[in-house]
Amino acid sequence: MSEPSKVIHVRNVGPEISESDLLQLVQPFGVVTKLVMLRAKNQALLQMHDLASAVTALQYYASIQPNVRGRNVYMQFSSHQELTTMDQSSQGRRDQDSQPNRIILVTIHHMLYPITVEVLHQVFSSYGFVEKIVTFQKSAGFQALIQYQLPQNAIQARTALQGRNIYDGCCQLDIQFSNLNELQVNYNNERSRDFTNPSLPSEQKGRPSPSGYGDAGSLYALQAAGAGGVAFPQMGNAAAIAAAFSGGLPPGITGTNDRCTILVSNLNPDRIDEDKLFNLFSIYGNIVRIKLLRNKPDHALVQMGDGFQAELAVHFLKGAMLFGSRLEVNFSKHPSISAGPETREYAGSSLNRFNRNAVKNYRYCCAPTRMIHLSALPPEVTEEEIAAHLEEHGPVAGTKLFEVNGKKQALVLFDSEEQATEALVCKHASNLAGSTVRISFSQLQAI
Repeated sequence: MSEPSKVIHVRNVGPEISESDLLQLVQPFGVVTKLVMLRAKNQALLQMHDLASAVTALQYYASIQPNVRGRNVYMQFSSHQELTTMDQSSQGRRDQDSQPNRIILVTIHHMLYPITVEVLHQVFSSYGFVEKIVTFQKSAGFQALIQYQLPQNAIQARTALQGRNIYDGCCQLDIQFSNLNELQVNYNNERSRDFTNPSLPSEQKGRPSPSGYGDAGSLYALQAAGAGGVAFPQMGNAAAIAAAFSGGLPPGITGTNDRCTILVSNLNPDRIDEDKLFNLFSIYGNIVRIKLLRNKPDHALVQMGDGFQAELAVHFLKGAMLFGSRLEVNFSKHPSISAGPETREYAGSSLNRFNRNAVKNYRYCCAPTRMIHLSALPPEVTEEEIAAHLEEHGPVAGTKLFEVNGKKQALVLFDSEEQATEALVCKHASNLAGSTVRISFSQLQAI
């Protein structure tokens, strides 16, 4: 097998498969900077922006056969570490990095102020109609792919803006032509925008689900996913993982685990229940089912939405303190939890955090801390009311109430990680003045 490379070699690329088809196959894992179609050989070469994106894509397709337009395609690392002008011209295609194209790659140096899709649109739309923008953060810095309607618009923008600063003394523009023919934009949000299709969703949506923790409706969601499957979209999850961890996975996380079920032991049987376990484990992924083992009262099984989410939970919760006990958290030998009267269903729960804002939730994954973050608070809530709501779980060392987009949120600091964990486990999804409070761990060290 070839050593890892950011260039991916694709075989069995039939004449019915287009460049756009191949881009859709790998763009969830990162930005494609170059693409060469080898039509005479039914092959293609795709260069990802960095090695991590290529590795993530091939790890994903090692367990799932990629299929395009009914044809299986086969992917491996290329022997090329980089696609050069010679590589492309030898295949009868010019290197479009030096050739004008309607798509430009913009790198921003010395970025002292935030640059958003809106800022980029305001700067670049002066030179023609901007159809699409995709932004991403890489080792080279903040970058964006900008697609104009016409090549002459891109040429004019590059001529006028190359080396210029967006703001005085900072945010310098470095502009190159991309060799892509079309940008694939799936969502209209702060990271990407298709100005020709304003009806795109802002994020990957989970299946509609009734409110509350678990209910019979979740069984239908599981059945719809097929035997052994889960109702959480795998490609959508892969895209969220790639976006959240573009700089690399957290230390200790391999991203290769495929075991979804976790065995939790050394629980306090007098204080634990399924909903409390849900509140804790749902920080790291969607929950399918939970089962307390009646023959071992301090044991439970937790089935996560996929192997990556299960790996996050095992990694971050192993050894955590809860209700006076140090948790043992390991992968189970059982691939899934069978439905039955002793299991609690959660696949259809609206409280599963990763059905919405999956990228943000992945980024916030961490081990239990002394600080918790509260959101979905009532608009008139006070710091005193928040402290009173939580203080049964331990002395509140500090609170800070603030607003984000007009909505109240709070940080609450406890004396110990165990007290904060207990507060989260017991008070996530609790009612405070008519609002269902959402709680997660914060990585901030002080208020």
